[in-house]
Amino acid sequence: MYNFELNDRLKPGLYCVSTPIGNLGDITFRAIYILNKSDLILSEDTRVSSKLLSKFNIKTKLLSNHKFNEKKNLKNVLNLLKENKIISVISDAGTPTISDPGVVLINECIKNKIDVFPVPGPSAATAAISISGFSNNFFFCGFLPEKKLHIEQLFKKVSKLNCSIIFFISPKKIKKIINQIQKYFDGRDFIITREMTKFHEEYIRNKVKNLNNIDISQKGEITVVISENLNLQNKLQVIEESVKKKIDKLLKKMSIKDITSTISKENNISKKIVYDFCLKRKNEI
Repeated sequence: MYNFELNDRLKPGLYCVSTPIGNLGDITFRAIYILNKSDLILSEDTRVSSKLLSKFNIKTKLLSNHKFNEKKNLKNVLNLLKENKIISVISDAGTPTISDPGVVLINECIKNKIDVFPVPGPSAATAAISISGFSNNFFFCGFLPEKKLHIEQLFKKVSKLNCSIIFFISPKKIKKIINQIQKYFDGRDFIITREMTKFHEEYIRNKVKNLNNIDISQKGEITVVISENLNLQNKLQVIEESVKKKIDKLLKKMSIKDITSTISKENNISKKIVYDFCLKRKNEI
């Protein structure tokens, strides 16, 4: 195991410690070290975390800290931090505060000028995007809203972004919103990851239009990555001479906005390319 030197002695404050999303071997040496040296560990579910701590012989006291009691814990935890204690916050799996509790406490630490330190490690979102083959420019939605109307509103907004889209959802729920996914992400590819890094891990790659035909196990949680808008990616970035001549004629009787919309749609050319060309031509006339 890594040999920590004396200069690795910890500063007091709150440590946001990442833990494995499945395979316990993914924990870092530094995470083990910090959890061992902490005066207290705030845990989303102590039953889950106690198994992790037992595996690595970590004796630090655990305190339940989830979305229903994190505000109640604030005063006592802040008092300990003000006494220069070392406190770690962990979630059941992955990086704390990424669709998990911890943000409330971190914001209070910031207000009280208490140091907050990240301890990097596993995250389902970054693990999924790393093997997707899609654009690494992505938008992370976290867990989708409960109501279909709110999902519809979210998809409508993010579908306009030309980047990969990542969200968490249960296998049962994804079947209920297939129509919405296909409505807003038609023409894109996807990868569904289930039980990442565990023995029964599963990866399904296909096109959004084929989502109805996918057989997904009902066990565990899944991470969905939808590719960038391939239709936008394939749009031509140059204007042919024949199209330039047509634009010159249209400039005499149409607004630049209308020309941009018309030419872009007819010729599959980026609106920005058309708009910039129209402006340049307009100034030359």
